Amino acid sequence: MTEPIADRELRAETLVAAKPEQVWALLTDFSQMASWSPETMRMLPLKPGGLRVGQWYLGLNRRKAVIWPTRSVVADVEPGRRLVWDTKSSGAQWIWELEPTDGGTRVIHRRPVPKKLTLLSKAFAPVALGGSGEHADELEQGMARTVAGLKAAAEA
Repeated sequence: MTEPIADRELRAETLVAAKPEQVWALLTDFSQMASWSPETMRMLPLKPGGLRVGQWYLGLNRRKAVIWPTRSVVADVEPGRRLVWDTKSSGAQWIWELEPTDGGTRVIHRRPVPKKLTLLSKAFAPVALGGSGEHADELEQGMARTVAGLKAAAEA
């Protein structure tokens, strides 16, 4: 049996029958993220000023009985088009891209190959998350569920 590869881009995408502005409003209402994402429990801003480049978020995540915090910093915001944050505790970057289409919006959610995973991430994944490759597979499946949840909310 082949070992799952952790060092790969993770990606999920869908077409949503809603305008980019509607999708953006839902995507940036982080109180809803936990209802779509199987791993995210909560995202809390840590600095005043709202969603902007440089904003810090505390993420609370779970996998089965394991719960852990992450600190993410918003790296790019193009309202209605693009949202990027860097997760400082793991070294991962998370990207959301919205592209207008004739029927609504193409939503692309991806995690590029991390440039450098943190020592904490390298030690934590094998012990608590079943290994880096297995966790990457779960993350990608979770991203697909998150994108599907966003689509369902936007089309409701």
